[in-house]
Amino acid sequence: MKFLLATDGSAPALRAVKYAAKLVALMEESREHKVTLVSVHDDAGLRHAKALVGSEAVQDYLRELSDKELRPAIRALDAAGIRHDIVIRTGSIAGEIVALANKGRFDMIVLGSKGRGAMMDLLIGSVAQRVLATAKQPVTLVK
Repeated sequence: MKFLLATDGSAPALRAVKYAAKLVALMEESREHKVTLVSVHDDAGLRHAKALVGSEAVQDYLRELSDKELRPAIRALDAAGIRHDIVIRTGSIAGEIVALANKGRFDMIVLGSKGRGAMMDLLIGSVAQRVLATAKQPVTLVK
C-alpha cells in the first residue's frame, strides 16, 4: 500500500504522520509499503520577492522552510523504523498534494487538520477541505 503523508510542520501534521506510522506497523509485515512525505509551499504570494531577490533565492528559502518542517516527521518515521521518500513542491498546496497522489498512484492520503473552526474554514477554506473535495483516493484527516 502506498501512503502519501502531507506535512507542514504543525502539531496536527505530526500527529497525522504518527497515526500513519501506526497504520503501517499494524499492516501485514510481508507486504511492501511505500510511505512518501510531501511538503508544499504556495509561492503565489512571493511574486514581488522574486522580482526583488530572484526566483532562485525564493526557491532556496522555501526549500529551507520545507526541510525544517519535515524534520519532526522524518524523526517520527525513523523512530518507527519506516522507510520513506521525501517530495518538496511549490504551488497550490491542495492541488500539488492531489496531483502527486494521482501521478504516484498512492492508495491513501494522510494529513493533519488544524481545526480553525467551521466559520474560518467557511470563509477562507482549508487545505484539508480542498484535498477531500478533489482527491480520488481515500483521505484520512487527523486532528
